Amino acid sequence: MAMSLSKLLSLRLFCFRYGIFMLFSLAATAQPRTSGIGPQNRYYPVRDLRNDFLVYDEGTKAYVPYILEQHADQTALSVYVDLESNRHYSLLIATKQDGYLFVNAALKRKLRAGQWQVLSIDSLYRVYRQPEIFLTLYGAPGLDDRQLYIGQPISTTQKAVVLRDDNLSVRPRPQPVYSDFLALGLLFLLATHALLFTLHQRAFLRFFSLRDLVSLRSQEDSFLINRPLSGTNLLFTLNLSFVVAYLIMFVQSRNVDVFASRTFLAVGQHFGWLIGEFLALSAIAFVALLGKYLLLEVLGNLYKLHDAINVHFFKTMQSSVLFFTGMTLILAVVAYNTSATTWSSNAFLIPLLGFYLARMGWLYIVIRTVEPIKNLYLFSYLCIVELIPLIIGLRFAL
Repeated sequence: MAMSLSKLLSLRLFCFRYGIFMLFSLAATAQPRTSGIGPQNRYYPVRDLRNDFLVYDEGTKAYVPYILEQHADQTALSVYVDLESNRHYSLLIATKQDGYLFVNAALKRKLRAGQWQVLSIDSLYRVYRQPEIFLTLYGAPGLDDRQLYIGQPISTTQKAVVLRDDNLSVRPRPQPVYSDFLALGLLFLLATHALLFTLHQRAFLRFFSLRDLVSLRSQEDSFLINRPLSGTNLLFTLNLSFVVAYLIMFVQSRNVDVFASRTFLAVGQHFGWLIGEFLALSAIAFVALLGKYLLLEVLGNLYKLHDAINVHFFKTMQSSVLFFTGMTLILAVVAYNTSATTWSSNAFLIPLLGFYLARMGWLYIVIRTVEPIKNLYLFSYLCIVELIPLIIGLRFAL
């Protein structure tokens, strides 16, 4: 009996010592609690985006998840960053070697080795106007070279927050706001053109006549040229303003900067806001077109070109109607029939510059047939009313 009691006490002592040993072993091998990250460890990690890295696979012509055993030599790692569900957080980026940061396939900045880059997600959301962006880190191969986190600044008044790395991210379905607006915008432009054709068929055929545009016959007594501010001309000017505003909205939807830093009218991303921006841009374009006629009147009197002012304004309107309407149709066909098209500013800027330079040369020929004027005066006049506004617009808009 005494022997059995001794064995029982020894067994209990062994279990107690084994339990203490296992407790210390687990404590020694347990994963350390998550501490601060980023510059001076001033941010809490909300999500480690390295777990979501993608690489481009040449075989499938698509992006596939990053697998260490297969993609260890890849120098370009990409990831989708959800902006809409991570508002008020920051994007933290660091590389051990120099690299480059691309956002939506556009180079944004150089990444210095060992330096943290902190980007506000709210600022990215306002700039790109998308619920999600495609971010690429280009540099040395390997996953260990890159650190990419969504983080929250540490407040000195709050307790430490321990976050697990396997947290579940619920992402809302992206809403195609721009796509819906652009489709309805095309229907609106179709309706306005159909209305003008019904109400003013003769004027419509005249404005949209390429043969009339390249004709040197001035026809100063025409009902369109002789009364540039008549109701008919104002309706076509307003319709041109709608087309110009639609093109600006289209360019913005393709992530091409139209206004500096894309802060113009940047107040939100919903359908009502897009309609408000469209109407505001239409009003600005309409006022600018009428302001140009007033500028023509002033400079025409200065250079004694009284008979050529109305012809100049009509040819300007006629060429703009044909060019911008045709450009809208071409871009719409390309956008709705090719889903993988990469848009750049040159795709819009080069045709625009070519159009304005060709129009200025054609206006020189047309005005020469109307008014006997010295070449120096005519070049000065055209530069002031055609070239200088274009240069100023490109300087402050692009």
